[in-house]
Amino acid sequence: MAKITKVSPLAPAAFPELPVIAGASFASAEAGVRYKNRTDVMLALLAPGTAVAGVFTRSATRSAPVLDCQAKIGGDASAGAAILVNSGNSNAFTGHRGQLSVKELTEETARVTGVPVSRVFTASTGVIGEPMPHERIVAKLDELNTAQDPEKIRDAARAIMTTDTFPKGSARTVEIGGKTVSIAGIAKGSGMIAPDMATMLVYIFTDGKVEQARLQTELAAICDKTFNCITVDSDTSTSDSLMLCATGASGVDATDAEAFWEALYEVMLDLAHQVVKDGEGATKFVEIQITGAASDADAKVHGMAIANSPLVKTAIAGQDPNWGRIVMAIGKSGAAAERDRLTIHFGDILVAQHGWVSPDYKEADAAEHMKQQDLLIRVDLGLGTGACTVWTCDLTHGYIDINADYRS
Repeated sequence: MAKITKVSPLAPAAFPELPVIAGASFASAEAGVRYKNRTDVMLALLAPGTAVAGVFTRSATRSAPVLDCQAKIGGDASAGAAILVNSGNSNAFTGHRGQLSVKELTEETARVTGVPVSRVFTASTGVIGEPMPHERIVAKLDELNTAQDPEKIRDAARAIMTTDTFPKGSARTVEIGGKTVSIAGIAKGSGMIAPDMATMLVYIFTDGKVEQARLQTELAAICDKTFNCITVDSDTSTSDSLMLCATGASGVDATDAEAFWEALYEVMLDLAHQVVKDGEGATKFVEIQITGAASDADAKVHGMAIANSPLVKTAIAGQDPNWGRIVMAIGKSGAAAERDRLTIHFGDILVAQHGWVSPDYKEADAAEHMKQQDLLIRVDLGLGTGACTVWTCDLTHGYIDINADYRS
């Protein structure tokens, strides 16, 4: 895994202040999973009554931890829950040994914390195909259990990082019936980022009360508009996990509160954007708005075709307003498009329409727009009402530097 020393130029100024979530506590430790002197494991404990929802990678080569978590989602919440996460090793493509590692980790976590095995969730991120040294994590479980602290969520965010250059956090508070409900989330992700989740680990906690089935439905729906609309490099990971835990400790039923679901959307979108802004080697954050498509599904296909195009992404890195590459990406996407109906904007600059460059287009204006860190590309297909917005970053030599020696 390449050593990352420089923080992304797109990083937030600081890690945000996250509210304490009643019913949730955290601890982290140095287990030496892959490297020494690096915090690489975290344990979160959730109070009895916590509802847990999850969305996971759809990769056909899902890791052992992902398969175990998927089987446990929706279980009895009466005994609380535990989430154990490590970085450095993904425990993916490790065969039967990987399953044994998950079994050992969940059973030992249950023994130490008192949480039933059926409510112990694990996740692993890092190198694929190497045996998990789970005994190093097991050796830290007593320490992790003893060190639990409701205010240590930032440390947890650092513990799950791999090639990330900064820890990612986001929070919102809302008033429901005159009482405050809080939401706080952390995430990791930098490379191997594409729809169907990406090489991301995301953990969101709320003290609002929501029953599990509703929590699961809403999480999946919001995920489709946030995390499943980002891409860094078009590669889908074996280990993607997004979990939402509602402790209910505030005593406030948030089920039918529109403000709560809007706040959850804002937290998830913020975390998704931070993942893109920490894209390996990224120097530009790019929003791609597709309108006028034959359907919303077609709009997303077009958006992702543009966002994943190496030619588009390298042009953005070079600050080149090469709108021809946008046209190319639309044409190859496979979704419905008609050349002479296309309209393309870079920011507010009309670039092309009716199958031809706009007579008012000035290359110098577009080139100036491309110098910004935050870029907007707008495409209208002129075919219908379908729309979708996706987010990506540029592709620089930094991406090659990081991934050429990822395992060294």
